[in-house]
Amino acid sequence: MDISDIDHLISRVALGDRAAFSKLYDATSAKLFGVALRVLNNTASAEDVLQETFMKIWRYADRYASTGNSPMTWLITIARNTAIDRLRATKLTADIADVEDRVAAQGPTPEQSAIAGSEVARIVACLDELTEDRRSAVRGAYLEGASYADLATRFDVPINTMRTWLRRSLIALRECMAR
Repeated sequence: MDISDIDHLISRVALGDRAAFSKLYDATSAKLFGVALRVLNNTASAEDVLQETFMKIWRYADRYASTGNSPMTWLITIARNTAIDRLRATKLTADIADVEDRVAAQGPTPEQSAIAGSEVARIVACLDELTEDRRSAVRGAYLEGASYADLATRFDVPINTMRTWLRRSLIALRECMAR
């Protein structure tokens, strides 16, 4: 099929000729699918774009003006622009999903906050069951990051005693949390 045949088919499609539309589809769909596939790099999306392209051709065939240029240029432009629109829409949706994921991931959910609050209250209650020096040693080691040596110096006890304090305090906390 040559350029004048495609030109003639487009003008017949503008008049609502379904047979001409079918012939135009048969003559050009492979080329237009290739254009869409090249832009989108996804067969399913390219098939959807091909369908949208032919819907636009049917709807806007009366706007086509035979200017001596190839009618394929007009058809390819419609397919390419439709594919680019699809690509932009997909990218925008993906960008929005990424933003939603980042926003949602920034903090705990209300349920997680409630559970954490409950756990904090339990831990504080269990820490209060320890003697003051053991409670301070546990806070120093596990909340402040102090070393065994630093804590042993602070409480004026041998380092092995500090290790024993911390070990026994953790056992007591674990038993308290299990209740």
